[in-house]
Amino acid sequence: MKEDFLHYVWKYQKLCTSKLHTVTGDEVVVIHPGQHNFNSGPDFFNAQVKINDQLWAGNVELHLKSSDWYAHGHETDIAYDSIILHVVWEHDSDVFNKNQETYDTLQLKNYVKKAALKSYDTLFSTEQKWINCESQFHTVHGFVLENWLERLYFERLEQKSEQILQQLAQNNNHWEALLFQMLAKNFGLKVNGESFFSIASSIDFSIVQKCRTNVFDLEALLFGQAGLLEKEPTDEYFKILQLKYTYLTHKFQLDNTSVIAPKFFRLRPPNFPTLRLSQLAALYTEKEHLFSTVLESKTKEEFYEIFNAKATPYWNTHFNFGVPASKRGKTLTKNFIDLLLINTVIPIKFCYAQSQNKDISEELIQLAASVSKEENTIVHGFNTLRPSAHNAMDSQALIQLKNKYCDLKKCLDCAVGNSLLNRT
Repeated sequence: MKEDFLHYVWKYQKLCTSKLHTVTGDEVVVIHPGQHNFNSGPDFFNAQVKINDQLWAGNVELHLKSSDWYAHGHETDIAYDSIILHVVWEHDSDVFNKNQETYDTLQLKNYVKKAALKSYDTLFSTEQKWINCESQFHTVHGFVLENWLERLYFERLEQKSEQILQQLAQNNNHWEALLFQMLAKNFGLKVNGESFFSIASSIDFSIVQKCRTNVFDLEALLFGQAGLLEKEPTDEYFKILQLKYTYLTHKFQLDNTSVIAPKFFRLRPPNFPTLRLSQLAALYTEKEHLFSTVLESKTKEEFYEIFNAKATPYWNTHFNFGVPASKRGKTLTKNFIDLLLINTVIPIKFCYAQSQNKDISEELIQLAASVSKEENTIVHGFNTLRPSAHNAMDSQALIQLKNKYCDLKKCLDCAVGNSLLNRT
């Protein structure tokens, strides 16, 4: 038995009778259980409870045992002076307020259905599981799951917004600079994400704007900051980039000592940092007002056109400097652009709309639903239990579900867990 279960029972009033009595026999009628408090202080604020026809308004505290009141040190904390009812699973000790009067105490074990306890025990059994409800997940009503996934998707966007706003503040509220850094990070994917972010962060965006008129200048800037131009020249193209970067270093007083070196190890050649940085340079050379274009565009097809960036001609026959390869154009694929939409474009649009007090939820739902689902172990795990992820909105929501609810055993805060328990 965990205290969270008591919170669940009290919050949703999962009791087998409406006739409740305190441990001393006084009748209790719950008008409102109160607002669940997830921070320090009493468990429920602003509850309304009638005890023997006397209406009380105040806070409610829950414990597994009455004696936990003293174990938690509440007797010396003024935050608990306004308690109107002490709700416990088992009453094993009288608890006194500052006036040495006993708190009215409701013992829940007298009123919770055995079937509810059995469902709780089944859900939280100690058996090793991928998720607690894996044997029942397929039985949850589709309407419940779909609505919960939509809520989880926006919950994930809200969390991403907090990180975006922190980064925005470091950029002095320069949204274009923020977009450049976020795109750079996602061009690097998981292996080089932090490296590419450090490269973008090491350059004032005004320098990017000055170099974007010439793709080779912008390439030289990105390659140089990444430390990829520090070896001996391998060919004429490399030598030109070196000379350009040397000039840019003196002109703009560039420093790359804080940059994380990009990795090539265990990467497929299309994801080599050389190609991705060239494609990023091409994107910013071709799209002068990228941020406003991103805000104005709404459909997946529009974004496929916007991000249709191709590495410079040298990379048609190379994956790395001085190493010839068979000729092939190095254009961003639709799958790669889908990742940019999921991890950069949609979070940026969501966060910017919030800053402007605009609601574009429906637009974002349609965009995310039009993008293919991600392929990862979490999505595969849920789809094994039942077909759950059909698009990017679903896959992002399932990642949120697994990381923030299933792994943390927060089944009582989850619509799926509640649905399973409510069957009793």
